[in-house]
Amino acid sequence: MKRLIIPFEEVGIKDVPLVGGKNASLGEMYANLAPMGINIPNGFATTADAYWEFVNSNHLKEPLSEALASLDIQNFSNLHDTGLRCRELMMSGSLPEALKKEIKEAYSKLVIKYGKDISLAVRSSATAEDLPNASFAGQQETFLNVKGDENLMLACQRCFASLFTDRAIKYRTDNGFEHMKVALSIGVQLMVRSDLACSGVMFTLEPDTGFENVVFISGA
Repeated sequence: MKRLIIPFEEVGIKDVPLVGGKNASLGEMYANLAPMGINIPNGFATTADAYWEFVNSNHLKEPLSEALASLDIQNFSNLHDTGLRCRELMMSGSLPEALKKEIKEAYSKLVIKYGKDISLAVRSSATAEDLPNASFAGQQETFLNVKGDENLMLACQRCFASLFTDRAIKYRTDNGFEHMKVALSIGVQLMVRSDLACSGVMFTLEPDTGFENVVFISGA
């Protein structure tokens, strides 16, 4: 049976085809570090199967393909109009009831764990992300401070739609990725509130020079 939702504790780096590079890495981090007492915010990921269930249940594959086929791949003169049309198509559909049910159930588990007033980060993770010869990172949307079932559903659908940002469409075209063979996974994670805590980025090398014998951390 195809899975629509996977909690972070069950996600690992082997699951890149199912949940994309970002969510696979988040799951790997949570599964390995949380048991050691490191406070990693928990969450869950929708799968590539959930994305295709959304596309197919709303009969979007054909109109999306038609819109993308009209793209001027020489000069990209109509890139903005093409991307807008694709995103409008994605927003015109509705999330399948089975997916909505599982998202609500997974959200309720986070509420039980962390409290009813939690905020969520809703993040996009393309299922072909972070391949050795390509990276889709930063091309899709992230939505912060999301609260409540309705807002969460809207953020999830907007993440699906963001697979067709102008930047993402052009990148896939330039690098030979077939638009209708790339799916999108959504990561829903407890948000670290900047007014209550801090956040940062850790690199396992020096990002400007590539020097490997250092761990570089920036905090905000």
